Amino acid sequence: MMTNFSNHNPPDFVQFVQFHFNMNNDALLDFKSKIASKSFKKGDKIVKRGRICDKIFFLESGLVKTLFTSDSREYIMRFFSETNIFSVLDSFIEQKPSNYEIVALEHTVVSYISYKDLQLLRVRYHEIETFYRKLLSTAVIDMMTRIGRSLEETGIVAYNKFLKNQGYLLQRISLADLASYLGITQVSLSRIRGKN
Repeated sequence: MMTNFSNHNPPDFVQFVQFHFNMNNDALLDFKSKIASKSFKKGDKIVKRGRICDKIFFLESGLVKTLFTSDSREYIMRFFSETNIFSVLDSFIEQKPSNYEIVALEHTVVSYISYKDLQLLRVRYHEIETFYRKLLSTAVIDMMTRIGRSLEETGIVAYNKFLKNQGYLLQRISLADLASYLGITQVSLSRIRGKN
């Protein structure tokens, strides 16, 4: 959702929020008091299909993918690496079971805030309401851009854009996952990589 905070010492969730949203000290301290953390092994499901996603996550370390499965085929929507905020937003907003899963691709450590705590803070602090609103706006724009690209781009164009925007992930994801993300077969991806 919000990406690539570049710094030699990657920020934690609170630092990230302060940097991007400039909260006052009371709001920031209250926000910090609600943050928890958890680690996941490679292959663990952070959000399971059919369960309500009741957290907004911040990726401290590791790599995750958001996906859905249809007819035994996996469709990858996004990859998230360090210093990214992620969630299954439709499930989070409506508090309904998720159609998507979020899976750890590496040992992963996340910080998170719960739906309940975030709602309480939104009522209490205007800055946290603004943070939440901007987060949702950014996520919608990112998703619309992703959908538009997937409808318009050929495999080679999509691959080259991936290299330009997320090439740093290439050594960390499988070719099967990359092909799924690009919406092409592994055979097509191998051909494209051979031409490059």
